[in-house]
Amino acid sequence: MIVCVAEKPSVGEYIARVLGANQRKNGYFEGNGYQVTWTFGHLCALLDPQEYTEQWKGWNLSTLPMIPARFAIKVSGDEGVHKQFNVIKSLIEQADEVINCGDAGQEGELIQRWVYQQAGCKCPVKRLWVSSLTEEAIREGFQALKDQSEYQHLYEAGMMRAIGDWLLGMNATRAYTIRYAQGRGRERQVLSVGRVQTPTLALVVKRQAEIENFIPRTYWELKTNYRDTLFNAQIPVEDGEYAITSEEQGQALVDSIKDLPLTIMSVEKKKGIESAPKLYDLTSLQVDCNKKYSFSAEQTLQFIQSLYEKRVTTYPRVDTTYLSDDIYPKIPNTLAGIKDYYPQVAPLLGKKLPKSKKVFDNKKVTDHHAIIPTGMRPEGLTADEKKVYDLVALHFIAVFYPECEVSNTTVLAKAGEIDFKVTGREVLKPGWRVVFENERSQSEPNDENEANDENAKSLPAFTKGESGAHVPLLKEKTTTPPKYYTEATLLRAMETAGKTVENDELREAMKENGIGRPSTRAAIIEKLYQRKYIVKQGKSLRATETGINLIHTIISPLLKSAELTGLWEKKLREIERGEYRAQDFLTELKEMTSGVVRDVKTNKAGMLCPVCRQGLIIRGNTRYGCSRWREGCTYAEAF
Repeated sequence: MIVCVAEKPSVGEYIARVLGANQRKNGYFEGNGYQVTWTFGHLCALLDPQEYTEQWKGWNLSTLPMIPARFAIKVSGDEGVHKQFNVIKSLIEQADEVINCGDAGQEGELIQRWVYQQAGCKCPVKRLWVSSLTEEAIREGFQALKDQSEYQHLYEAGMMRAIGDWLLGMNATRAYTIRYAQGRGRERQVLSVGRVQTPTLALVVKRQAEIENFIPRTYWELKTNYRDTLFNAQIPVEDGEYAITSEEQGQALVDSIKDLPLTIMSVEKKKGIESAPKLYDLTSLQVDCNKKYSFSAEQTLQFIQSLYEKRVTTYPRVDTTYLSDDIYPKIPNTLAGIKDYYPQVAPLLGKKLPKSKKVFDNKKVTDHHAIIPTGMRPEGLTADEKKVYDLVALHFIAVFYPECEVSNTTVLAKAGEIDFKVTGREVLKPGWRVVFENERSQSEPNDENEANDENAKSLPAFTKGESGAHVPLLKEKTTTPPKYYTEATLLRAMETAGKTVENDELREAMKENGIGRPSTRAAIIEKLYQRKYIVKQGKSLRATETGINLIHTIISPLLKSAELTGLWEKKLREIERGEYRAQDFLTELKEMTSGVVRDVKTNKAGMLCPVCRQGLIIRGNTRYGCSRWREGCTYAEAF
């Protein structure tokens, strides 16, 4: 008998239907030589500290660091979980072959492998690897099963991620809680520290501090209105400075040109093209859904996961915006499957579709391709699922339309000794833009060409050498602080290890060094909410006093540096590709964990504040101060 193990009951039921295993049993389906069962996500987990040794049951600095000689797993969950595990175990014990039908990714591989290990699996294990749950994809997948050994590196990367999270999370949380948390015993607040969670919180805290410490500066801009067009003065400035720093200086410039004509010095037109928005990976979909619909990252993940399980979109937990070459022949059928729902498909049917490197690139596709429709009829969707599906479908349709052709115009002018400039843009052929013409502008959220309204508009027909009266204007401006993170911008910051990156291509290149994985970032943000380290005000994310104090308390750069955590993520990806040994990474993990604990043990902070007698002494960037400095404790002067 061949035993197939899916990741959840709904997926298992559909696979059983495709395989002809139609007899429903207790916890599995049977028929046609197959038994199809399922897990409930993470059935197994690493042991808790006290399960390794009684010595680790109590929280005590002297017992840290906790580094097991060998990591072990257990069945983790309620009675229902243990009951289903026993079903899987009994089936595997009698199986001739097991087929891993878990989620086709690092986490899915880990979930399944641990179950097989705990069940004592001795028979051969094959791997089903599909990017969608359509009947066609599943049948093709069963025709191309691979031996489990081909996914060993994927498993090792997942295991190292879990062990790394355990080592740093368990040890750092205990160390910082024991040393710095207020209260005693059960009243003591746990200071939760995590490998990805803490640097993510540090990003929010740092941005909030930049906003609160921001000192606005006033400056002036000189513009002039000529033929109902606003020209901007081009006055050379030093880096970080402003051309006009006082109203008197600005007025003097206005007076020097107001009675002089403005002369057009040059008119330059350049034709350009604008490509359609990229296909979606999970993070970009979460970003756009947050911008357009205010969906949280977790909500978007739930919606797109549901669409995947309803077989209308492909596998969602991906970090690429490209398709592999083998998808190209299937595109016409996919488009035909959704033509009744999207009239924009009609012009594409029966034509040879373009195969652009901006869409198809095998080198930029690893386990899975970008999120696209499967071609199945999108029926039975909730209103919110329909919104997410529309974004995926419209982006998919748009990449096969012609590029948008534009004309970019730059006009240079002069009044007296002052140079002026204005730019404009005119759409010559809308191309892919017609796909979105019935949608609001947020439907093209990846398009950055509309960012500057002044540059997006078309200009009058200026002629070189023309001259005439104009009206100079002096506009007072004030510098503004950075904006608070939203979930959308925080996701982007996690993707690029805290660096501000607007360019799509550069952002794509930096993904390998991002913190967290697309599949886990939503959960990390949710944990920050749950632990009351951040709160949401409107769309803005604010760090709470608890979150701020935690970041100020943490003395190890490793724990709160997005860049260092990003380098760690890079090594995990290298393990997945077989370019870095898991054992070497584990050695590094143990050294880092020991260093984190050592830093806490030797740090002078953590004592009761000698001034207010309520707060704890925490370390700022270079000095010590009271954790209640925001509440007015004078010991804050130490900062």
